[in-house]
Amino acid sequence: MFNLELIHDKIELFEAYDAKTLEKKMDQQIENNKALLLEVSSVTHNVVYSPIAEKMLYTAIVHFKAKQQK
Repeated sequence: MFNLELIHDKIELFEAYDAKTLEKKMDQQIENNKALLLEVSSVTHNVVYSPIAEKMLYTAIVHFKAKQQK
């Protein structure tokens, strides 16, 4: 038996060492999630210094929710 269930919520984490790369990663996944009928509900981001890499680390958490029927 094949069962398809709709995804209602999905949270994804992203990181990069520059803002442009982080944005590119997020944009790509936003497009991928459109196929699953998910849209961005909220975005939280942060920038911290990474002593290991000796540069800034950009992170983002994106909360996707099922598209609302209009």
